[in-house]
Amino acid sequence: MIVGLASLIFIALFGWGGDYFGWSDPKGELQLALGASFILGIVAGYKSRG
Repeated sequence: MIVGLASLIFIALFGWGGDYFGWSDPKGELQLALGASFILGIVAGYKSRG
């Protein structure tokens, strides 16, 4: 349930965050940071589960 919600929020921010929040990301650096934080969150969650 939580993983699904986190995935939906990530997809929404990654796809439409710039339009919704009005940020400018011409080089794609913000999308890269969002993607990296999502991947690192998955890794941290996996490691904490044991």
